Amino acid sequence: MKSKNTIVILVASLALALGIALGGFLNFPVAKPSFSKNNYKSKLNRLLDFINSEYVDDVDADSIVELTVSNILEQLDPHSVYIPPSEQTAEVESMRGDFVGIGVNFYMYNDSVAVIKPLDDGPSERAGIKAGDRILFAGKDKLFGRKLPSDTLFAKLRGAVGSELQLTVYRKSTKKTFKVKVKRDIIPLNSVDAAVVLNPTTGYIKINRFAETTYDEFQHALTKLRNQHIGTLVIDVRDNGGGYMEKAAEIADELLKDKELIVFTKNKKGRVDKTFATDRGDFEDGKVYVLINENSASASEILAGAVQDNDRGVIVGRRSFGKGLVQREMDFEDGSAVRLTVARYYTPSGRSIQKDYSKGSGDYFNDFMKRFEHGELYAKDSIKIADTLKFKTKSGKIVYGGGGIVPDIFVPLEVEHGHEETVYLMQSGAVGHFVFEQLDKNRKAFAGLSFAQFLDKMDKTDLYFNNFQKYVSENGLDIKLGKNKPLVKRYLAAEFAQQLFDDQKYYEIVLKEDPMIKAVLADK
Repeated sequence: MKSKNTIVILVASLALALGIALGGFLNFPVAKPSFSKNNYKSKLNRLLDFINSEYVDDVDADSIVELTVSNILEQLDPHSVYIPPSEQTAEVESMRGDFVGIGVNFYMYNDSVAVIKPLDDGPSERAGIKAGDRILFAGKDKLFGRKLPSDTLFAKLRGAVGSELQLTVYRKSTKKTFKVKVKRDIIPLNSVDAAVVLNPTTGYIKINRFAETTYDEFQHALTKLRNQHIGTLVIDVRDNGGGYMEKAAEIADELLKDKELIVFTKNKKGRVDKTFATDRGDFEDGKVYVLINENSASASEILAGAVQDNDRGVIVGRRSFGKGLVQREMDFEDGSAVRLTVARYYTPSGRSIQKDYSKGSGDYFNDFMKRFEHGELYAKDSIKIADTLKFKTKSGKIVYGGGGIVPDIFVPLEVEHGHEETVYLMQSGAVGHFVFEQLDKNRKAFAGLSFAQFLDKMDKTDLYFNNFQKYVSENGLDIKLGKNKPLVKRYLAAEFAQQLFDDQKYYEIVLKEDPMIKAVLADK
């Protein structure tokens, strides 16, 4: 007798072999089917019904359908994907730019919900919640000692705007437990992390993704910097995986002259849609730099490509990811969605920067390791470029298509070859967890310090550097941090500043020794 898993694989394999039409399978309105021997849509539906009604064991039909859909999409390209209901809610909130909740950043620390920091002027801060508090109960629901999955935990803390939630809180500093009512409100999910003045004439804006609110956030940040009379703007889209193409185009419009081409798309029918800049740009004359790296993708590459091809600014960093496919999302009644590639986009010079995916998703997403092995992260000469894919910018400068945006100024990883693991460690979540533990043990050590006093304290002590080395070793990582001590201390100080002060202070610390920022300032 075949197992349930065998039946699932059998159905998925059949779906792939038959080349099922996606629209029909997902029950979009279609013409009345004819039951010919070549009607694959009918064949699959009849097979699913047959299994559901006659198979000897109970079978989860939903899981079969999800597996089938996922396998169909895997045959198309790496960015056509199925998103199950459990993930789609978070995706929607992230791209919308807000959610309804109580306004706290937290860790699951020793099986309890530990508050890192309440959102400034958010519901929890207004109710008196403080950093370091443990949330024990949300209403009557116990939150500690249960190892709750994130989606379950979020569901208990979120709700309708204006609804009240009674929290039971333990405050470690006073060793007291108390109850407090928090009124839920709209909590922003910012896509612009920081707007910082690097020097009297240079401003910096960090964009982490392109969501519905990104253009408005960018405009607010740009206005803030222009009020401080900057003449040079640095836009940082490192590690920005993309988002809405339209938002990247709107930001490019702020930088480009009227009627300059920003991007164009082409679908399977050959239809071309072009997006041009308008006359509304607020920063059309100052100098522009765009920072990219190997994780800058999609909408980030649209912005960088528009700036580069129009000779509007300088691209700094390392070759971008190489995603030139446009997706459209189709939602379903159960809360799931399919994100389907419907077009390719091209930069103004006509470049497609989409890298090859003919060898499958595994090879495609493993491209970073190939770059590492080829030495591309350390030397621009190691970048593999197809000489046949040459294009020209407006001024005639040669640029290349295929495989991402190649920067005008190359900046390697900031440490010696062989110590790159330290960089990635310091940019990982492990640093935040360590810093929270250190603060939790002795939060009074930072009480009442101004930011200047904090910086002086962190500069003079090696306590947290030594503790972090011990922490890394105890967690099974054989990484010696001594050769990169200044870098490690800088990232530790930045994380402390973020948890004690705000995101702006994090970037003020990190950017002072950032190699790409140094390259920008040297170029000026």
